[in-house]
Amino acid sequence: MIVMFEHNHLSELFLQKLELHQKEFTFIKHKNLFIIDSKQQYLLEKFDSYKVFDVKTPYILSNKEIKSDFFIDFNDFSYSNGDFIIIAGPCTIENREYMNRTAQFVKDEQLHFMRGGAYKPRKSPYTFQGLGKDGIEIFKEVSDDFGVKIVTELLDIRTIDEAIKYSDIIQIGARNMHNYPLLKELGKIDKPILLKRGLSASIDELLLAADYILSEGNDNVILCERGIKTFETQYKSTLDLTAVALLKEKTHLPIIVDPSHAAGNSKIVPQLAMASLAVGADGLLIEMHPEPSCAVCDGEQSLQLDQFSSLMVKLRELATFFNKKIV
Repeated sequence: MIVMFEHNHLSELFLQKLELHQKEFTFIKHKNLFIIDSKQQYLLEKFDSYKVFDVKTPYILSNKEIKSDFFIDFNDFSYSNGDFIIIAGPCTIENREYMNRTAQFVKDEQLHFMRGGAYKPRKSPYTFQGLGKDGIEIFKEVSDDFGVKIVTELLDIRTIDEAIKYSDIIQIGARNMHNYPLLKELGKIDKPILLKRGLSASIDELLLAADYILSEGNDNVILCERGIKTFETQYKSTLDLTAVALLKEKTHLPIIVDPSHAAGNSKIVPQLAMASLAVGADGLLIEMHPEPSCAVCDGEQSLQLDQFSSLMVKLRELATFFNKKIV
């Protein structure tokens, strides 16, 4: 049973009442919303100004019945319904020169966010694993110099303080979507979380993962469709744009698309990016690199700077048609 109070003082009074009975029942509180056992309904008898939700899905806090829109504040600007966020940059932080060139380009395109991995989850332990703390410190210096915001992946709960210190958006990769202790810790901080769908995760599983973050108090969650594993071998993953359209019906959380990891081939990234906007996505996460042929990893799926610039022209035209504002 889900109950939401209209006023804070009523919420606090109800919490006190629940705590008196906490040995008999368990409950979850999220701001003015309570998830309680139906046997606890009698505790509401002397209360008014509340609403009861009949949510039939396993996920609750990410359900659109609970909330209809999203709003994320980045201090100098906000991200909300109707906005289309574009996050671009290299797969991994390699050196200061490449990061400078990319940041300048991001700034010239009037975008706010730049991506870059300091810690890389690789299939093989023998391949490049990222520059680690040295990499994130390079990213921070570039961010300060060019005024771009940092989006980087958190792999391990042991480096969460580092991620909080340096990141503007903390990315949780597909392999960590089911890392529930990590998700719960991220729910305790006031920092936007970019949550990627697992390679074999269902839509319900993705939204339940988001609920792990939301239930701890952090409302700033951005979902990301990055492709799922199927029998097809001609490309890296199957980009599930059906999921994007369906998620727009099921959740209030923003959903962005990573066409680079789905494609594994830069030649088809622009088409997938434009299709993502058309199907209703709230943004894109795209890999681009000043010199893709020299990239340490994922160069084959990274756009050259001029290719990204050409894509931006088309995206701006499409955004106008679909009443989206690129931020």
